[in-house]
Amino acid sequence: MKPVRLAILGLGTVGGGALKLLQENAAEIKRRTGREIQITHVGTRRPRPDLELEGIQQSADLMEIVRQPNVDVVVEVMGGIHPAYELIMEAIKHGKQVVTANKALLAEHGNELFKAAEDNAVQIAYEAAVAGGIPIIKVIREGLAANRIEWLAGIINGTGNFILTEMRDKGRAFADVLAEAQQLGYAEADPTFDVEGIDAAHKLTILASCAFGIPLQFDKVYTEGISKITAQDVKYAEDLGFRIKHLGIARRAEHGIELRVHPTLIPEEQLIANVNGVKNAVLVQAHAVGPTLYYGAGAGAGPTASAVVADIVDIVRDISYTEDGAGTIPQLAFEALTDLPILKREEMTTGYYLRVDAEDQTGVLADITTILSRAGISIDAIMQQSRLKDLIPIVILTDPVVESKMDDAIAKIQALPAIRGEIVRIRLESLDS
Repeated sequence: MKPVRLAILGLGTVGGGALKLLQENAAEIKRRTGREIQITHVGTRRPRPDLELEGIQQSADLMEIVRQPNVDVVVEVMGGIHPAYELIMEAIKHGKQVVTANKALLAEHGNELFKAAEDNAVQIAYEAAVAGGIPIIKVIREGLAANRIEWLAGIINGTGNFILTEMRDKGRAFADVLAEAQQLGYAEADPTFDVEGIDAAHKLTILASCAFGIPLQFDKVYTEGISKITAQDVKYAEDLGFRIKHLGIARRAEHGIELRVHPTLIPEEQLIANVNGVKNAVLVQAHAVGPTLYYGAGAGAGPTASAVVADIVDIVRDISYTEDGAGTIPQLAFEALTDLPILKREEMTTGYYLRVDAEDQTGVLADITTILSRAGISIDAIMQQSRLKDLIPIVILTDPVVESKMDDAIAKIQALPAIRGEIVRIRLESLDS
């Protein structure tokens, strides 16, 4: 069979890693696919003397590359929405297969891109867009295809996990750890996407679509970051047998789907609670197989390049052994998507950790518990902490309750004369099967 010809758009960390892996592992990849893979073009604006580019055409005109007749597969690893969107659309119109690691692009424009791919009988492969080297897309689309997935919860941003791990292990402040994460290259100069949950929300959007067969709906993901988490709350959670993780959660509920990213207390005995540093993990609850956990490196040249090249291998197999290049597995795991409603924040149900800083006055605790009781909120645990600056922190754990009820209760507690400062609310999930 003739070689499959490849163009790589972007030679940064991921693009350079994919090129090296394709070259270093060429013989093994050919054994897997039965075809030689030739890299004919790379799109880059900066020279990479550390890469072997002999015989490969280099150009900064990316649009011209995707139109080339001697390119079968376009690998987009540039990141960002534009010009990646226009380049992929042009590649699809010219009948090219596409591999991308661009979670933001897919989360926000994937519905149009997948429709265009279907209309032109090509694929968009995107394993590298979520959780780096963990093959979680393949797991959900293929490995768990016999199951009805009930929920999934993931640590899907390594930067946030590194920060929370350091805060717990060393009692450090958020700002201090963030600065170190930037020095180590884990966080960007502008860390907003990582620490405010936007990156995780992009990935959760994709996971939820594959899990439940719904359109990509990034704009409906409730997103909350970790920048307000304090070492004080991390310690109190630990004292109660919990750890705080920044989770992306997608869950079937009675009246729709919950899509949410936020700091979450989870029991310390849960395996996912012990995923530390920059590692990622996704816990999936499916009705037949039960809970399964997937763990590994969520970023970096090697892990992400591994996912990119795995997608290339799949595409080469499909175009070699099927009548067209459209593939045999639906792009978002289901032949037909369904418009299940996405619940608003106020409609979601979860447990809560509350920290209330109060003046030392008689009856304050009774007032708080009365408000919660009248709202129909059951208290699972309550702990009065040591006095801090003339205030007594009161920590309360609640059973799951609809968020709108908790909103009302917190507003009433906040209005009590003895309460000082804003009440801290962190959601709590047992992640029981």
